[in-house]
Amino acid sequence: MTDSNIRIKEVNISQEMKNSFIDYAMSVIVSRALPDVRDGLKPVHRRILYAMNELGMTADKPYKKSARIIGEVIGKYHPHGDAAVYETMVRMAQDFSYRYMLVDGHGNFGSVDGDSAAAMRYTEARMSKISGELLRDIKKETIDFGDNYDGSEKEPLVLPARFPNILVNGASGIAVGMATNIPPHQLGEIIDGVIKVIDDPEVKIEDLMGIVKGPDFPTGGLILGKEGIRKAYTTGKGSIIIRAKSHIEEMNNGKSRIIISEIPYQVNKARLIEKIAELVRDKKIEGITDLRDESDRNGMRIVIELRRDVNANVILNNLYKLTSLQTSFGINMLALVDGQPKVLNLKEILVNYLKHQKEVIRRRTEFDLRKAEDRAHILEGLRIALDHLDAVISLIRSSRTTEEAKNGLISQFKLTDIQAQAILDMRLQRLTGLEREKIENEYQELRTKIAELKGILADEQKILSIIKDELLEIKGKYNDIRRTKITVDQDNIDDEDLIPEEEVVVMLTYQGYVKRLPISTYKSQKRGGKGVTGMGTKEDDFVQHLFITSSHNYIMFFTNTGKVYRLKAYEIPELSRTAKGTPIINLIQIEKGERINAVFPVKEYTSNHYLTFVTALGIVKKSRLSEYENIRKGGIIAINLKQNDELIGVRLTDGNQDIILGTKLGQSIRFSEKDVRTMGRSATGVKGIDLTEDDLVIGMDTIEDDKSVLVVTSKGYGKRTPANEYRVQTRGGKGIKTLNVTKKTGYVVGLRIVSENDDIMIVTASAMVIRLNTKNITSMGRYTQGVRLISINDDDTVTTVARIDPDDDDKE
Repeated sequence: MTDSNIRIKEVNISQEMKNSFIDYAMSVIVSRALPDVRDGLKPVHRRILYAMNELGMTADKPYKKSARIIGEVIGKYHPHGDAAVYETMVRMAQDFSYRYMLVDGHGNFGSVDGDSAAAMRYTEARMSKISGELLRDIKKETIDFGDNYDGSEKEPLVLPARFPNILVNGASGIAVGMATNIPPHQLGEIIDGVIKVIDDPEVKIEDLMGIVKGPDFPTGGLILGKEGIRKAYTTGKGSIIIRAKSHIEEMNNGKSRIIISEIPYQVNKARLIEKIAELVRDKKIEGITDLRDESDRNGMRIVIELRRDVNANVILNNLYKLTSLQTSFGINMLALVDGQPKVLNLKEILVNYLKHQKEVIRRRTEFDLRKAEDRAHILEGLRIALDHLDAVISLIRSSRTTEEAKNGLISQFKLTDIQAQAILDMRLQRLTGLEREKIENEYQELRTKIAELKGILADEQKILSIIKDELLEIKGKYNDIRRTKITVDQDNIDDEDLIPEEEVVVMLTYQGYVKRLPISTYKSQKRGGKGVTGMGTKEDDFVQHLFITSSHNYIMFFTNTGKVYRLKAYEIPELSRTAKGTPIINLIQIEKGERINAVFPVKEYTSNHYLTFVTALGIVKKSRLSEYENIRKGGIIAINLKQNDELIGVRLTDGNQDIILGTKLGQSIRFSEKDVRTMGRSATGVKGIDLTEDDLVIGMDTIEDDKSVLVVTSKGYGKRTPANEYRVQTRGGKGIKTLNVTKKTGYVVGLRIVSENDDIMIVTASAMVIRLNTKNITSMGRYTQGVRLISINDDDTVTTVARIDPDDDDKE
């Protein structure tokens, strides 16, 4: 070899490595690992579906061997290993991997226990019905095609994707220096989200989250909290906690068992069970006596039987901590946009998908228009021929060759080459009268169609309307119910699992000491008894609020300034009967000068329930309970109060109840809550009762005619009056008499609606407590002063009256 044949190029090795690695990285990013935002598919998925479509393996055709599909894919489009391509196709056919399967598999395609699929020579497959929507209209030049790896075939660069597959089925992949992990979603929610973007292009992500609730995994489970979802949807990145769906069953022998019916996404069930067994063997979890998998074709069922002496909630809590019954899912919504990787928020994904669909509809319409115009052009030539039939026949008969006949038609009747050829190709049967009529009708229909297609291309709103209609059509065909439930996540949710749910008494004093007691601490007594000491207070303090609730319910604290704070009942320390309690300022961040004047227990925040407020000056306000779901640690505004007013009562209502207000001078008013319009959280309210100068509202409740109105005075007097004696009045009036206030009775301090099966608790300023059954309280008219309910000293007064369900405990 001579020196002239040797070609050596000197390069900087550092620069060459850099350039080569960048080329390699971009190849992996674009051509292998990341999905396209438009169809949500990586190249291998797209090639599998396109190959199946080209082979005619649609949902309405028989299954074909998987090996045939894989051979087609790697032979024409995807020059990689057959095992990798088959594994990809298998995942597309697994109901625990894909939310909406794109491949309909026949045979062993693996299991949630981690079992591998059978070899490709044994299994069969075809496209699923919904995957047909990804390729619909692909023959109408709706997308671009490119050369395959050797230039011998054409393959689609993207699919038409008539639904937002990138969110519906999600995607995951590891590229070079970046990765994507997009969770699957519920089809109907995502389609509704696209339609919302069509109707309101300026829609905010917060509004979209009212439609797209969150990920929806094929294996169901629970998502704890919305914060991770909110972060992912607004920034493109976030992390959510997924927990198995479980419940506790009581067995006949007094034991209990934990039933797992759904597990987190991508968790291997067999390995999960092995891990639980390992924890039991190593005595990291004690109390499990049996563990078995009872799953079948009807669903998943893992049974964990427990010893009689263990707390099932504690065991379950430890299983969440130590096994994959609770996992985290890191969301990273990275996808290719115009060939470049980009992290997208929820709206950006929907906008990019909508942009793709507008292009698909436009190109499909142009294709249909082109075909319609071509056909109309031919029909115009046939119409001319039919109008001059004798001359055309004579010309063709006199021509020696086809070319001569064609040229004669073109010159004599001013036809195009295409029209002349169509006339020559026309069969003799088209000369009949009926066929001539068909040609004319077809031509007129095409003219109408052409006008419609041109109208679509000239108006983007028509294109958007078509997209909306076709999305709704797909939703109607394939929509199903949400599988993954989104639950509220609290900072102390693990503690809640450990705490039994039970009825408790919550007490709060005037000076802000709070405590929790089991309901069984108090026993029912007869009328006129002295009671028992319920709370040890200082001489200048007294119990102001007392109520019964579940230990797992929320407690909402409303202050005199109109703010509201929140705790779980179990977050309030449980103390002895005589203890004075814990300062409330140690539990909630109330500001200096604030005093808690109303406390309200609530289980769930629903939009079809309301909070009805009343102030000391007789102002009433009604707001939706759901407006108070997100309460910061520092509290939020509950009601905007007027000067010198304060909040004194709150009730949960359904929007159709009657409200009764009672005043310290013995007046009352009953009105329908429909008289109070629904207002915002920070509204002031409207007048509930017209008070005299020295009067104040001291209580409120919801009222029913089959119950009684109980009123109690500061000197321990009280009575029951049938509720039907209180007629419904118009809100804002002076009301009617409910008790004859005298020096002996003292002012009215409490008003409650009770039935004969209820018990009540009466608490005095000196913290004496008595529990009475309402049957023992005399029923009297509105104008009477009542009878003595509790014997108190001259310097003591009644401060609190609470209604209690008599079934809360076994009374003596």
